[in-house]
Amino acid sequence: MGNVFAELTLKNGGDLIRLNDGHISDKDVRSVTVNAVVDTGAVTLIINDDVCQKLGLAIEGTRTATLADGNKVNCKVTEPVRICWKDRDVSCQAVVIPKGEILLGVIPLEFMDLIVDPVAEQLVGAHGDRIISRIL
Repeated sequence: MGNVFAELTLKNGGDLIRLNDGHISDKDVRSVTVNAVVDTGAVTLIINDDVCQKLGLAIEGTRTATLADGNKVNCKVTEPVRICWKDRDVSCQAVVIPKGEILLGVIPLEFMDLIVDPVAEQLVGAHGDRIISRIL
């Protein structure tokens, strides 16, 4: 199986709160569309510094992360980001790496009820067009 990519729109979660409170308008919500690698080995959303800056995300802290090659690095963790894929969305913090591809990990995939179809090499709804979320 090759890499599976998904076109995502990422939005600044703080901007969305300000929009809902009436403090800013739709045009003021910072967003970016990216082509992300769907990575079932990654835990959450991984973005690079460039995307973080374009979204104007606040940094809420740091975490030690283990990369695919086994190296451990300290990474910034952002305020929530809204991840939008077709008619599905979820908000979660993002882990920021200096450079590299955007990765969509298993936690946002699970919340959006999405899986990788290995035959078609694409992202699909786990239950077709119907979103079914498991409550832990």
